[in-house]
Amino acid sequence: MGSHYIPRGKKLGDDAHFLCTKEQVIGIADGVGDWVKHGVDAGQYARELMDHSETVVQEKKRTFFNPATIIKKAYARTSAMGSSTACIIALNGQFIHAAIVGDSGFLVVREGSVVFRSPVQLHDTDHPYQLGAHTKLDDPNCAEVMKVAVKAGDVIVAGTDGLFDNVFEDEVSRIVQSAVASHSGPHELAAVLANVALDYSNSTTGETPYSIASQEAGRDHIGGKPDDITVVIMYICSSDA
Repeated sequence: MGSHYIPRGKKLGDDAHFLCTKEQVIGIADGVGDWVKHGVDAGQYARELMDHSETVVQEKKRTFFNPATIIKKAYARTSAMGSSTACIIALNGQFIHAAIVGDSGFLVVREGSVVFRSPVQLHDTDHPYQLGAHTKLDDPNCAEVMKVAVKAGDVIVAGTDGLFDNVFEDEVSRIVQSAVASHSGPHELAAVLANVALDYSNSTTGETPYSIASQEAGRDHIGGKPDDITVVIMYICSSDA
């Protein structure tokens, strides 16, 4: 596993993540920036949610981790003002199990091709499903739950929308394939992807996934979307690797 985080012009930013290497569980969250308009640190909820998620994973020895249960337990313990998306992924044997609320998600890349992409939960453009204490927000029961078969050599690319709004999945897969061919480690790959996303996010020309979605929603937008960027990488290895 490896990760890289680039906050957008702020010391901590609004994203949060964790890696439990021994337990083979990862999590990412993206705090909803609109809370800053109400004087709330938009990243505090995301950080607390991920801290509690990591604690839930490490509390007991398990042979199977249920991401939906992790989210529910962490949500119940999180009291900070604000809200965030959430994505928890656990490798259980030959499958990854995941639970997602909002537009943080993941790809499974196999031999240079994307073989699975997690669904995105949006109420409308720029309004993802989100967890929070406010009664009008979504709750863990809204989580999209999935089980995906994986095999040795697969690469899981998880990220917040700072990655997926700015980099097309075919480019992600090309970068992954190049990294695997050059024997780059997961931390190095995560850094490369995050910095590519950063370059595109600052662009005011050309197409990005975000510009296409914006135009489809009737808004005139060209180029990228400046945002916090989190990338977490999991290399799937054989049990005797």
